[in-house]
Amino acid sequence: MRILAVDHGEKRIGLALSDPTATIASPLKVVAHVSRMIDAAQVAEIAAQNEAGLIVIGQSYDEDGNPNPAGRRAGRFADELRKQTELPIEMWDESFSTQDARAARIELGLSRKRRGGHQDEFAAVAILQSYLEAKRGNGNP
Repeated sequence: MRILAVDHGEKRIGLALSDPTATIASPLKVVAHVSRMIDAAQVAEIAAQNEAGLIVIGQSYDEDGNPNPAGRRAGRFADELRKQTELPIEMWDESFSTQDARAARIELGLSRKRRGGHQDEFAAVAILQSYLEAKRGNGNP
């Protein structure tokens, strides 16, 4: 089953997709933010086009374990997405996904100039890879 991961930002939404065995996460695309309803419709359509069986949305938390403002926005986006698709949607802790994405680009040997710019789709990859590894560690696919 393919899994679509979403890194929901204020300006852009990064998307990543797993392979059919739900083992490897790859960057898919970045969608520009328009409105919650339009964004959700676009993500639902992309999930359908890519035959995803699950959508994982990154959610960030504060020091007390409660969703921070960005995490609450991601939660509201998930609520809207649930209206647009029948697919199951799971929230996933995205803490450090942007930092992980930046580190991965450095590891790939990209020059400082080439690794600049938006991290959105790579943050979605970090979210998805974290999710896949955690599920494998629990004996789940």
